[in-house]
Amino acid sequence: MIKSRWGTEPGSNPPPPGQSGAQSQIRNSNGLEQFFFTLQGRENLSILDLSCACQDNVTFITNLGHRIYTEGVLDSIDEVFGADPEMQSNPVRIDMFLKQVLEFPENHFDGALVWDILQFLSPAAAQAAVDCLHRVLRPRSYVLCFFNANEKARSVPAFNYRIRESKTLLLSPRGSRATNQFFNNRAIEKLFHKYESVKFFLTRDHLREVIVKK
Repeated sequence: MIKSRWGTEPGSNPPPPGQSGAQSQIRNSNGLEQFFFTLQGRENLSILDLSCACQDNVTFITNLGHRIYTEGVLDSIDEVFGADPEMQSNPVRIDMFLKQVLEFPENHFDGALVWDILQFLSPAAAQAAVDCLHRVLRPRSYVLCFFNANEKARSVPAFNYRIRESKTLLLSPRGSRATNQFFNNRAIEKLFHKYESVKFFLTRDHLREVIVKK
């Protein structure tokens, strides 16, 4: 049995939308556009969304004829690791976290929207999550990730990501969270060393967009 928080089939009823924050912002995303470009001409795919469940994402993905599974990973980080950063280096806690958010069959998904989740994990937890994601993705699947590019920042904004169009997102703030490491291009390539390729998209702000191919 798949242990996602909820999944949808094309044409099913999505859950109620969440509340948008007062400082929500619209963002054009070349990474998101590239991610959906890789899905063109294909039907009935399974997409994993690691942001909180929202109606916008469900509607957009199912209207393309695909299934979407969501996991509220930020909430799981708080639930499993708590406020003690050292817990994210505890192998037992890391295993609990992976079982809670990524316990899916092997080769189950055709793509994953990881968003900014990895920057809020310790190096050990982030690597374990990326390796686990590699297991549950089918060959030639793509992953979309965001990383804050401000290397001096001690904490960075966290968001819920709501898909408006194939290249447009609504970012709903979830406050600031401490980062456990800074991800420059080399660190990201090392993190995804099991994958076939990593592609970076330049932006005008501090958000680095990355597309990874298994």
